[in-house]
Amino acid sequence: MSIKSELKRKALHLTGLIVPLIYLIFGQKAAIGFVAFALIIFLILEPFRIVEELRDKVKRKLGIYVRDEVIALVERELDAISREHERHSIGAHIYFTAAALIIVCFFPRDIAIGAITVATLGDAIAAIVGKPLGKHRFKNGKSVEGSLAYFLSAFLILFLLIDLPHAFVGALAGMLAEFYELPPDDNFSNQLAVAFAIYLFRKVVF
Repeated sequence: MSIKSELKRKALHLTGLIVPLIYLIFGQKAAIGFVAFALIIFLILEPFRIVEELRDKVKRKLGIYVRDEVIALVERELDAISREHERHSIGAHIYFTAAALIIVCFFPRDIAIGAITVATLGDAIAAIVGKPLGKHRFKNGKSVEGSLAYFLSAFLILFLLIDLPHAFVGALAGMLAEFYELPPDDNFSNQLAVAFAIYLFRKVVF
C-alpha cells in the first residue's frame, strides 16, 4: 500500500476517536449504545463489501440514482485503503468496533478511554512515521522508528489521561501487540492488550 493510501486509511481510522469522545462527554451508556449500533450496521453491510455478487447488485441499484463515475470512484478509494486480506474477509473496522464494545462494557472509564484513544492515535502515528521514515526494519516489515513513535504517543496519551506508571505499562503492551500483530487482527488485539495490561497492573500493584 502506498503512503498516500496509508494516510487515507489512517485518516478514516481516526474516526474511532468518536468513541472515547462520546464516553468522555455523555458517559458509558451512550458510548455502549453508539458502538453497538455502529457494529450492527457494519455487520449488516460487510457481506456487500466482501461478496462480489452482492456488491454488484448494490451497484446496479445505486446506478439508478448515482452516476457510474461516482460509484467507480468510491469503489476505487475503498479498494485503495483496504489491506489485501481484507478484500475477501472481515475488515479492520469490524475488529476495531468489536474490541471497543468489549472495552466500554467491561473496563473502568479511564482505561476504556485511554485504550481506545491509544489504539487509534498510536496506530496512526506509527504508520505516518514508520512508512516514510522507517530506516531500521525488522523481518515483519515493522520499523524501529514506527514502534518508537507508537510507544511515545501512547505513553503521552496515557500519562495525560491516567498517570506515569500506567502510561508505561499500557504503551509497552500496545507497542508489542502492534509489532507482533496479534490475532485475530491488530485492530482488535491492540485495544485489548492496552486495556488488559493497565487493568492487571492496577489490580496487582495498586
